[in-house]
Amino acid sequence: MSDMALLRIGILAAGLLLIAAIFLFGRPRKKSQGRRVESGEGTGQRREPLLGETEPGAEGSAADDGVTQPELGLPEVDSPASDLGKRTTQDFDKIVSLFVAARAGEKLRGEDIVVAAEKTGLVFGHMNVFHRLVEGHPERGPIFSMANIMKPGSFDMANIREMETPAIAFFLTLPAPLTALDAWEKMLPTVERMGELLGGEVLDDSRNTLGRQRVAHIRDELRAYDRQHQAPPLTKPPRW
Repeated sequence: MSDMALLRIGILAAGLLLIAAIFLFGRPRKKSQGRRVESGEGTGQRREPLLGETEPGAEGSAADDGVTQPELGLPEVDSPASDLGKRTTQDFDKIVSLFVAARAGEKLRGEDIVVAAEKTGLVFGHMNVFHRLVEGHPERGPIFSMANIMKPGSFDMANIREMETPAIAFFLTLPAPLTALDAWEKMLPTVERMGELLGGEVLDDSRNTLGRQRVAHIRDELRAYDRQHQAPPLTKPPRW
């Protein structure tokens, strides 16, 4: 089996992992009737899981709480215990995902990913993954997030120099703090730039090379999503 076939199998498994992770983030919301539901803080106590559960004998481990960035010349990142990038609502109704995959026979190195993430404006935070936040309003939650496709999906900053992965995943969970189309227009150039910095290939959610036709199709889907979820216009009072 070719390296690319193995990579696509791995990314397929990662896609399933991401879907499971989103269910750990929250739960799907019933389709709205043309009205956007305002986000709010969840209530009740619950355990904050990692992106997937590590099976016995599986490679990789979650970063311990309180571990800080090692002093090896890498950019400083926030504590893994940070709430930066935590969603302000547990509801979602759509996920858009992209991948940056290593070239055949190669791997993406952890320290390179961290440096590239800093250059593209991503911050390390909630669930030990990277997020793009609304400038000046981090409390609104992530526009999109970036995870490792290898279990448990997070980035162990204590051992980041030893980390290697065949791909990283970017996922936009809607509703987001921006309109769906605006959020996509933030994510796409970031993913493309990450691909350039890491010497990787940008793949769509079907594990195919991302092309113009697919990009146009996603934009059309998100425009339709925004139209469906925008607040209905105010009606004029009847004349007597």
